Amino acid sequence: MGTRFLRHFFEPRTVAVVGASEKAHSIGGLVIRNLDDAGFRGSVWAVNPKGYSTVFGHPCVSHIRDLPETPDLAVVASPPHTLPKVIGQLGRVGVKAALVLSAGSYLDDARAGHESIRDRMLAAARESGIRVLGPECMGLIVPGRKLNASYASQLVKAGKVAYLGQSGMLGNAMIDWAAGRGIGFSHLITVGDSVDVMLPDLLDYINQYAPTQAILLHLERIQDALHFMTALRDASRHRLVLTIKSGRTPESDLSNLPPTPGIANRDVVFDAAFSRAGVVRVNDSDELFDALMTLSQMKPLKGDRLAIVSNGLGPAMLAIDKLISAGGRLAAFSEKTHDALCEGDFDMSKPGENPVDLGGNATPETFVEALEIVAADPGVDAVLVVHAPTRLAPSKATAEALIDNRKRFRRNLLTSWMGLESALDARHACSVAGIPTYVSPEKAVKAFMHMVDYQRVQALLQETPPSLPFATTSDIRGECRELIRLAKAEGRDSLSHSETAQVLEAYGIPVAPGQYVQTPEEGAASAARVEGPMALKVVHEGNCVPFRYRRHPHKLSAGLLQDLTSPEQVAAGIAQLGDKVREKFPDTDVREFCLQPMQRGKHSLQVCAGITRDPVFGPVIVFGIGGYKVNVLADRQVALPPLNMTLAADVVGRTHAARLIREHSSDPERDLDRLCELLVKLSQMASDLLELRGLELNPLLLNRDGVIAVDFAMDLGTPARFAIMPYPEELREWVTLKNGMEVEVRPIRAEDAPLITSFHTQLSEESIRFRYFHNKSDLTQRDLSILSHINYDRQMAFIAEHQKPDGGKEMLGVVRVWNDPDNIRTEFSIIVRDDMKGQGLGSLLMNKMIAYCKSVGTLEMIGKIMVDNHPMRALMKHLGFRCRYNMEEQVVDAVLRLNEPQSEWQRHRLESLPD
Repeated sequence: MGTRFLRHFFEPRTVAVVGASEKAHSIGGLVIRNLDDAGFRGSVWAVNPKGYSTVFGHPCVSHIRDLPETPDLAVVASPPHTLPKVIGQLGRVGVKAALVLSAGSYLDDARAGHESIRDRMLAAARESGIRVLGPECMGLIVPGRKLNASYASQLVKAGKVAYLGQSGMLGNAMIDWAAGRGIGFSHLITVGDSVDVMLPDLLDYINQYAPTQAILLHLERIQDALHFMTALRDASRHRLVLTIKSGRTPESDLSNLPPTPGIANRDVVFDAAFSRAGVVRVNDSDELFDALMTLSQMKPLKGDRLAIVSNGLGPAMLAIDKLISAGGRLAAFSEKTHDALCEGDFDMSKPGENPVDLGGNATPETFVEALEIVAADPGVDAVLVVHAPTRLAPSKATAEALIDNRKRFRRNLLTSWMGLESALDARHACSVAGIPTYVSPEKAVKAFMHMVDYQRVQALLQETPPSLPFATTSDIRGECRELIRLAKAEGRDSLSHSETAQVLEAYGIPVAPGQYVQTPEEGAASAARVEGPMALKVVHEGNCVPFRYRRHPHKLSAGLLQDLTSPEQVAAGIAQLGDKVREKFPDTDVREFCLQPMQRGKHSLQVCAGITRDPVFGPVIVFGIGGYKVNVLADRQVALPPLNMTLAADVVGRTHAARLIREHSSDPERDLDRLCELLVKLSQMASDLLELRGLELNPLLLNRDGVIAVDFAMDLGTPARFAIMPYPEELREWVTLKNGMEVEVRPIRAEDAPLITSFHTQLSEESIRFRYFHNKSDLTQRDLSILSHINYDRQMAFIAEHQKPDGGKEMLGVVRVWNDPDNIRTEFSIIVRDDMKGQGLGSLLMNKMIAYCKSVGTLEMIGKIMVDNHPMRALMKHLGFRCRYNMEEQVVDAVLRLNEPQSEWQRHRLESLPD
């Protein structure tokens, strides 16, 4: 539903509370008291059919229609059975936002032929377009606007961290925890079991309009993976996002969704999604609270090198163990730091080295002096102080010394005051002073690693991947889609072994040479042409399904015979396997028999790769150790398509298979690259063949000659919906310019970063100024990431690419658009290489982008043009844009209507009126 009317939730001038009274247990009454306690400056009214004149000093009316004016926000705390009626009445008087706090266990029950309360609420909301947040939500709090429309138990301090959650009780716990440490929030919202406004909508709004430095996200379920991932990826580009997900185990998962084939625990798919979005995941509520402290009190890190200063070696070693096991690095001191520590006689155990053990007789002054030396080392990114109380250095006195001298420390400081009684005062003092503090060294290290992990996932997303090793053609896609169409026309939901082999070979994945036969006689004839021992597999409906593992795979029921050496053995094997299938599965038809040479020798490693479909995130790429006599699920790693070589390398690198390759392969980089290429091809296959539900290559042999798929299975389903929109191959086209040059116009991809860099170097200063509104001589790595790693759900960029005589490619021009989350407006930019002007390339790119934006339903295209950019102004006039001078920004605004609005709200947005 987007951000429509969400401003009314976050910036109301007037609030009506439906169901409020002065009774002790009235939720509506609690909301009014919280509004008063927060200092809300607007008007507040109560609505209660009991006929009260006032509620806690605020006017009260009996009916919604009796309100003196239409409130910006309605908070609903009436009995659950009244909710559809209340939502309808609010919509009819023009209310745009309703916050529903009411809860009940029967909201989803459909009784006596009526729809459920939830369905009737949604239907009532759609009649008028009112946005509904809830039911079962705690409410929302915006301390900066003195708004507390919730039943929270205490006031919330203003801060720069937004908390968005799905559990009201966890939100209450977060408020209480933060209050005890003086930590504030910019926004605090729980959606409960909302029927309309969802977490992605709130993410989009906060990302667009809120001055928030970080977002904490609590998830129980995801309803629209594409919307969720799009909003999450956009948010993480601009601020730090941490998330916690409940329902990680089958026992705590209340979604009632079917399992994901080939994946033992679906939670690993959430891990892959969060990593792909550039988000850091915390595992439990303790970590979430610690992460909140870290976020609100630490400056951004520059690296992952941690120094430890302690008054005992034992606690410091605990911290080191946690740091190394979590993938962090212990900082190595410079020679200058080493000499300074030795001269000061600070270290009792390892003079001049990390960790710095000050010993049990260290005074607060000693801590300060040692910290100043360590924090000045350029090879240190953060310093952890681990302190156990002693008579010479009580916890509180040491904490006060650090606080008083904190400006002398040039690095982020984390503290762990060990103990309970005397350490409490030290922790409180540090919390009040804004220094992160933790109850144990291990927790401090874990909090530090959250910040490090954030850097890592962001760096991975900004890496420029190498060029793709493989590209599909329309002929390849057409051939494979026809195989799938014919199979479905025959009523089959899987491809045969031979058909799957055709698909794999079409996508450049080698398969073991095989011959497909139907009878013992055909098998004997084929066997006569095969040299060496052979393997025979029966293919029937039961074993054409991927990720179906048997308890005893070595038995005959697995449908495989090995080491057959003669045509007679092959003929007998076909009869034997056919009889066994008819005996064990009488209703199953044998499709074919596959005869292959045995694949032995060459020191092959068995791996498994494939595509599965998750009920939440859609297609998922899987990879790990292969074979049927091992637990293949134990090493399985997953990733969301589409993949490039960099993302594929991250997946492969996390597996036990990668460690084996690094240890035993004669050329590890070659073998790892082959596996990455394989995963990229599978990703392309998933994007091209939407009805492909599952594909398993197991075993897949890797040796010095390459990779070869020995056994495989593919099944079919309904067209997939991706969590991350794949590369739009269908938008590629080839055109001829006025000068006869052949050009491909296609969507940009992450691999195009080198093309962008070369293109930028060939632009004149004037062209760069016209595009960026200032001189930009070089593009940073972040610039390249933003320009090439685009989200096709909300952005599009078409480049004009020409192949040079030497086979290399060059970029001639590019046009871009950025859509708002509601697809109302899109802002464009265009730049063409100076030597290509006058060839019609600008018109070509703009017309292609205009047609694309019209096709996706965007209402208006806008752009800002420098006043002296006369060629661009002429092009806009030629294309039908309305151009007007913007005195405030001193630019020309170019506007083109693409589609007509379908609702009043869209019209208001287009006319820039308050919604």
